[in-house]
Amino acid sequence: MPRRYDSDQLDDDTGAPGLRWRGRLITWGLAALALALGFLIPYTVYLNTQVTERFGQLRWQIPTRVYARPLVLAPGLAMDATTLKTELAASAYRDDGAGSGPGTYRQQEGRFTISSRGYVDVDGRVAPRQVEVVVSGGQVASLRDGAERKPLKAARLDPARIATLYGQKQEERRLVRIAETPELLVTGLQAVEDKDFSSHHGIDLSGIARALWVTLRSGGKVRQGASTLTQQLARSGLLGIGKEQTVTRKFNEVLYALIIEARYDKPVILEAYLNQVYLGQRGSQAIHGVASGAEFWFGRDLHSLTTEQVALLIGLVKGPSYYDPRRNPERAQDRRDFVLGKLHENGLIDQAEYQRALKAPLGVPTVPGLVAANRFPAYIDLVRRQLGHDYPESALQGAGLNVFTGMSPSAQAYAEGAVAHTVKSLENARRPALQAGLVLTDVHNGEVLAVVGNRDVAEPGFNRAIDAQRQVGSLLKPFVYLLALAQPDRWSLATWVEDTPVTVPLSRGRGWTPGNADNRSHGTVRLIDALSRSYNQATVRVGMEVGPERVTQLMQVLAGLKAEANPAVILGATDQSPYGMAQLYQFLASGGQIQPLHAVRGVVDAHGTLLKRYDKTPAPAQEGDSIAANLISVALQQVVASGTAARLNADGLGRLQPAGKTGTSNDGRDSWYAGYTGDHLAVVWMGNDQNAQTGLFGATGAMRVWSGIFRNLPSKPLRVGGRGMDWQYVSAEGYSSTDEGCPGARRLPFVAGFAPPYASCAPPPAPEEERGGGWRRWFGLDRKDAATEAPADAPAR
Repeated sequence: MPRRYDSDQLDDDTGAPGLRWRGRLITWGLAALALALGFLIPYTVYLNTQVTERFGQLRWQIPTRVYARPLVLAPGLAMDATTLKTELAASAYRDDGAGSGPGTYRQQEGRFTISSRGYVDVDGRVAPRQVEVVVSGGQVASLRDGAERKPLKAARLDPARIATLYGQKQEERRLVRIAETPELLVTGLQAVEDKDFSSHHGIDLSGIARALWVTLRSGGKVRQGASTLTQQLARSGLLGIGKEQTVTRKFNEVLYALIIEARYDKPVILEAYLNQVYLGQRGSQAIHGVASGAEFWFGRDLHSLTTEQVALLIGLVKGPSYYDPRRNPERAQDRRDFVLGKLHENGLIDQAEYQRALKAPLGVPTVPGLVAANRFPAYIDLVRRQLGHDYPESALQGAGLNVFTGMSPSAQAYAEGAVAHTVKSLENARRPALQAGLVLTDVHNGEVLAVVGNRDVAEPGFNRAIDAQRQVGSLLKPFVYLLALAQPDRWSLATWVEDTPVTVPLSRGRGWTPGNADNRSHGTVRLIDALSRSYNQATVRVGMEVGPERVTQLMQVLAGLKAEANPAVILGATDQSPYGMAQLYQFLASGGQIQPLHAVRGVVDAHGTLLKRYDKTPAPAQEGDSIAANLISVALQQVVASGTAARLNADGLGRLQPAGKTGTSNDGRDSWYAGYTGDHLAVVWMGNDQNAQTGLFGATGAMRVWSGIFRNLPSKPLRVGGRGMDWQYVSAEGYSSTDEGCPGARRLPFVAGFAPPYASCAPPPAPEEERGGGWRRWFGLDRKDAATEAPADAPAR
């Protein structure tokens, strides 16, 4: 029989399950809430810690920038129009036909109007200015202020940026303060990207609603972004850009945005955004921040952007790759014009400016602006090494320092071009692959102007300019003779030396008998000719008298070079680098100064404070050092005039009156040339990495690179002279001073007070009857007349 239920029983039987389910739901809800709070609160605390750590890094870490030397223009500076344009291009100057805005110039043949940018140098801030420069006759003919039209003694142009030392990320960023950012950029960015930025708390609910409504109305075909500037900052700065969008990532983004808004003021958030926003890519370098974006896209300072350029920069925030004005100019212009419309709509620009900006071109140069890739690996390697004594690598990367170097962009360009051209012209199927290394310096202060460490100049790796240890050959001979000429009572350029077979006794009864390159002996020759013609036998005789030990000691004192003090060192049997030999030759090129070579001029922090300076003025040369160095320079000028480097005259370089020395190691494995002018020294090595024979001599390999550089690089002629030198004509034979008109007489310099004694070369008086000649007889001028002829002892009238 079916069970029966009364009303009370029915309520109990039917109501109990409902109550039980209600209780379970409440319990589950409370448990879920507890679980959510138990997860969300700790997770939020964790994210808050992450914001504290990452936001600080996001706002302040910037790369260390490396700059070339500023171009110092002054009347009389060796310069031509092509080189000046090369220097301007390296510093991202634009020829706009006016030269009125910072970073622009105008050229009218040899006349330039240049408007520099202000910058901080090692000796303080340099203000921007406009200058007028006239280049004529291979030099700066005149220089005057562009505003006041007054002559100037000198003017500095802001240096080219040549490299960037990053932290762990290859991110290019230049910090700006929000107070220093153009108002149109700050307000325009908010008008386009986040209209309610000033009022929301990290997320914009009304914006999200609008985006959902647009998406629903279009049936999912149209999507509208709803991320606030704060969310974008959280996404790119804290979460990282370029990752797949997931629910978890979006959740984290929202939490990050809320935490950032709770912890920081609006101006702080906006300033961080301006310095973090991603605006492009150049190779491995990510361009972050509006200041770097302005440099990269326009080659201009942020404050010098026009309205249309500000609009394009704002437009690129949405997608710098998609709207890339270099690759997609039409797409970029549409985006720029859309932003201009927003600026006009929000009253940020008036109708006239809006119409003008719409008609303006994009204004994006083909080549990226001031953001520099590290395309000078050999030079930057030297910079790193010199900084390494004071700054560990970790202290440089991402430290926001400014490193000012001595690089000359034009000298570096000419050096790279000469290496590439010469290597290509010399290579053939029978010759092993050639390599090269060179160092080019300023003879006035020891600054390293250019370094090439590889035939592929932009390729990093083994730096042959610094690390290649190769036998230097005859490149060392001038220093053997330098030691001799330092004893003026015994040696001079006019001293006769024997270039005849010589045997130097060695240990264990052995002997060393060097020969000349032409397999001939040349008898008795003057010392200047023994050096200029690179005679081995004569050099060994001189070297053994001064002593191999003194040669190696001199190398150590002048350049810190180490070599074994055996007789063979006299002929260059020692392995050295191009950089080491450049340091050695700097003594000669500078006229006897001890000038430590330096690539770094100074280091300045992000606030413009000088941290360390390296370009100290060298001490003046001592008189004895100056005289000895100048005597060697005269002999090395003779190398070019008529010796082993005479080919340079055919190349048109005789105008520079250069001094130089060729060097070739045994079997033609190494080709060297060291040469200098009145402004520059360059030491070049060519050879093969496997030390194979190349068949090249100093004059047929390395010297061709040197010639290629100095055919283009403006430089003053080498003028040798100064106190303590006495120029005299010396007789063709013997050892005496004589008259200029004597047959075979040569003019040579001596240390003052040590010139040889004078001896006349005039012939004895002719007999009386031979005086005059036939024409005198015809006119009766040689007739003897006792009545008028004075007695032999008559006083002269």
